Amino acid sequence: MILEHAVLPVVAGREAEFERAFAEAKAIIASMPGFVDLSLSRSAETPNTYLLLVHWERIEDHDPGFRGSAEYARWRELLHGFYEPFPVVEHFREVLAVAGGAR
Repeated sequence: MILEHAVLPVVAGREAEFERAFAEAKAIIASMPGFVDLSLSRSAETPNTYLLLVHWERIEDHDPGFRGSAEYARWRELLHGFYEPFPVVEHFREVLAVAGGAR
């Protein structure tokens, strides 16, 4: 499994609008082959910064899969106008995980 990581710098003052657009956009990405799950978190220290984490079965499911799809055009239309600067996206493979309660 692959974890896509993107820090999303949303233009200050447009956070509520971004969250509404993301609520619509999440259905697009969730319908893609190889999509597993996602989480979107908002920074406590910098409220216009969000962290998007998406699990994919394979890197290729994200790129070129999702990014090369017709559906990506609608995702881009909904979300890309909110970012300044444009986010950097990276993919990670898990090395270690620890469940809650472990010491």
